[in-house]
Amino acid sequence: MTIHLKPEQERIIQEEIRSGHFQNAAEVLDHALAALRDKEQNTPLEVGIAAGRISTPIKPVKNLVEVLCEAPFAGSELNLERQRDYPRPLAL
Repeated sequence: MTIHLKPEQERIIQEEIRSGHFQNAAEVLDHALAALRDKEQNTPLEVGIAAGRISTPIKPVKNLVEVLCEAPFAGSELNLERQRDYPRPLAL
């Protein structure tokens, strides 16, 4: 099989070989194809962890009260209690 590469693609492959990450272009291609297969089979979080871009799972999202109770807002004496809703007067 003959593959025609764009100059930028060839430059990237040569950089990877020079850096010592891979021995030859075939190894670079094998790695790229494996990453593509993993991306299709896994969720984005699993792909990030497998590729080493994410070292630990993402922490769950906090609500506003939890965020305001932690640094740098902790100790700022914010009143986080909800105000009572007063009904508006209606003219009958």
